[in-house]
Amino acid sequence: MILLDAIHILLPVLMIISAVIAVYLKDLIAATIALASMSLLLSLEFYILQAPDVAIAEAGVGAALTTAILILAIKATKRTEEEA
Repeated sequence: MILLDAIHILLPVLMIISAVIAVYLKDLIAATIALASMSLLLSLEFYILQAPDVAIAEAGVGAALTTAILILAIKATKRTEEEA
């Protein structure tokens, strides 16, 4: 019971940290990976809350499909700023 309570505290903290890291990253691919990790953590939280159907949907759509679409869109664009 204590371990489950610790996980319920730790997962949202890690999700917030991952989201903040995604906002502050300059590299768009790295930010996309940070958002995918946040989505996987959210999926794990749903599974722990005994909602496996929501967890599967979040992992499939939130982590996999959205990440793939964002990476394809980033790769299709061209950088206009100079590297420092």
